[in-house]
Amino acid sequence: MSEPTLDHILSQRHEARREVVNVDEPMVKLVIFALGDAWFAFHGTGIREILAEAVVHFVPGCPPSLEGVINVRGDIESVIRLHDILRLPPTAGAPGGAIMLGRGGGIQSGIRADRIIDVVDLAHSAIQPPPATLAEHLRPVVLGVAHFQDRPVTVLDLDRLFADYASGLG
Repeated sequence: MSEPTLDHILSQRHEARREVVNVDEPMVKLVIFALGDAWFAFHGTGIREILAEAVVHFVPGCPPSLEGVINVRGDIESVIRLHDILRLPPTAGAPGGAIMLGRGGGIQSGIRADRIIDVVDLAHSAIQPPPATLAEHLRPVVLGVAHFQDRPVTVLDLDRLFADYASGLG
């Protein structure tokens, strides 16, 4: 039996490498947050900043979903309560929580969350379509469902939420 030549070995390696396809899967940055026991997320492109603490000033005559306004380095921003918009019960005993400063649907506002879980990069394919059992009022604002730390995370459409809120549906 003859030994394989160097040319033969290199040819085999070259053929083996040709079959390997390196595909860079598109990634998406998600800001994952909690409202009560449920986890939600926004695409990171819509969230400019997360404020751990901010004094919210009540504004009389506003709808219950508008918590008030905050001063962010001299700019006045509204603060929206997602509990009210998503028709979730308020979290009992929850102190203020974090405020995400978001922009979408032609407006910008603060968004109250009970707590921020994490900011992560996930493969775009990890976001599955919304389940058929999703509540009717949530269907327009849910982009899909991902899993993080073995928990379902409902990915919300910030543009649609803000646009609906601005048109009086919030």
